[in-house]
Amino acid sequence: MRSFEEIKNTIETGLGRHVCDLKLKNIQLVNVFSGEVYPTDIYIKNKRIVSIDPAAELEAKEVIDGKGQYALPGLIDAHMHFESTMLSPEALASVVVPQGTTTLCADLMEIANVAGEEGLRAMLQSMNRLPYRMLIEVSSRVPTAPGLETTGAVLGAEEVAKIMDWEESVSLGELDPSKILFVKDEYIHKIADTLARRKLVNGHAIGRLGQELNIYASSGISDDHECVNTNEMIERLKVGMKVFIREGSSERNVDELIRGVVEQNLDTSNLMFCTDDKHAREIQVEGHINYNVSRAVELGLEPMKALQMATINTAKHFRMEDEIGSITPGRLADIILVEDWHDVKPTTVIFEGEVVAQNERLIKECKVSDYPEWLKHTVTLKNPITPTSFAVSSKKPDGMTRIHVIDMIPRQIINHHIIEEVHVKDGVIQTETERDILKLAVIERYGKNGNVGVGFVHGFELKKGALAYSMSHDHHNIVVVGTNDEDMALAVNEVARLNGGLSVACDGKVLNSMELPIGGLMSEKSAEEVMAQLDILNADARNLGCGMDAPFMSLSFISLPTVPDLGLTDQGLVDVLAHELIELEAEETVQND
Repeated sequence: MRSFEEIKNTIETGLGRHVCDLKLKNIQLVNVFSGEVYPTDIYIKNKRIVSIDPAAELEAKEVIDGKGQYALPGLIDAHMHFESTMLSPEALASVVVPQGTTTLCADLMEIANVAGEEGLRAMLQSMNRLPYRMLIEVSSRVPTAPGLETTGAVLGAEEVAKIMDWEESVSLGELDPSKILFVKDEYIHKIADTLARRKLVNGHAIGRLGQELNIYASSGISDDHECVNTNEMIERLKVGMKVFIREGSSERNVDELIRGVVEQNLDTSNLMFCTDDKHAREIQVEGHINYNVSRAVELGLEPMKALQMATINTAKHFRMEDEIGSITPGRLADIILVEDWHDVKPTTVIFEGEVVAQNERLIKECKVSDYPEWLKHTVTLKNPITPTSFAVSSKKPDGMTRIHVIDMIPRQIINHHIIEEVHVKDGVIQTETERDILKLAVIERYGKNGNVGVGFVHGFELKKGALAYSMSHDHHNIVVVGTNDEDMALAVNEVARLNGGLSVACDGKVLNSMELPIGGLMSEKSAEEVMAQLDILNADARNLGCGMDAPFMSLSFISLPTVPDLGLTDQGLVDVLAHELIELEAEETVQND
């Protein structure tokens, strides 16, 4: 909130009574409010823009010559989970800020599912030192699938209402359709409390169309980031929902959706960009929200519209256009300078009037905080994990049986529900590695019940070994995929030994691992160290046969119990649309000849 003193000082600075802190001269201003590009100077005082008038002649303590570069507003990520980067908020700065992102709208549901309100508070302790702005989409689903999973914490309606009053909170985080279509009173209370505060409710309308989508929108849901094709996007716009076009590590939607926007000449005023879940290396190499903008222009979208989707559209959606999203008087001075505004590669990034990054490097130091010790000890296995932990009994002693299988879709988090015939030996269902039907398991890691849920997945392409990870959305128990039970047990036990992390095992030994002690989700190390370690683990996965771009990101989503068609939790296989547990074996079985 702007105080009387701040407003008065800004006015008096514009009148020449105070010296500006910074002047950006000789720049081309890309004005996303008016849709124009023109030469001018920008004056900044006390973090805010004082003037963009080409005729203004104000005194400034510091002058930066833009040398004809374009000045764009700082970019905004409309929806993301920083835990998926495996980095602390501080370490993440060195990756996203040089790419021009100055505001992250973060749903902290991952750490909330692990550690509740206290976990959220621990994450926010660094906010005042960050060279970017973190706005909070208050987690609505802790747990995500009540009764179908075990989590470390619970956030009820009262807790959510309290967190919603935090200054950083801008919306109620993504709410999946089952909470609405099954008329869950607790979640309707969360929606009502949020709307009463004139804040937004973020959506997660994956796979819903027709009357179900209408009912979902009627509850007060404002947006959706789960569109994977043009029809889904248009249907959401028709019912008054805005669309966040996502480009993450394992959810690649920009090309499909922007092509639809261009081909059908859709109005872009209700479209925005987000990353949702994107690993640090992909951000560093490919880009962050700047990638979405540049790629959209390559696909034929008008550059001004693409930039507006990454700035003013998002600011307006979150009702913060008076503070961020444009380079206009009175707004916070979040500015990026680029040589070519059609291909957004920042040379300089300014956050709240201070230069924080230059030439693809963060220049403002941001050390990782000392997170509380209790938050680094969240992995407790109630029972020993051995190869027999993953044995799945069949109703048949031998022969063949039909099972429900999660069929992965490349570059997406949604999956298909298929039924496959597999072998049974001595009453135990077998993995079919040669057909890429691998065993998948989720192990309860909070020390509450020792559950192990086992299923099967197609599309991971491992030829040998196992991969394990202590991030499995959204319960964040340990998830493991493998070709044999022995390596799966080894990989899981390594993750537990590390108090959270990733591991690769093969032929009875751990090949490599990386610890993620903060909630079992994030590292205390720098971005460069984490990226280097993840590169090694990804290479190990490729050597075992997995051809995915981001195998561990894909692994973290395979078990998600709110993304159709199937999910897997520590309690078993989940039919997502029916929101219920199902048996692994299909009803009909087939005998061997």
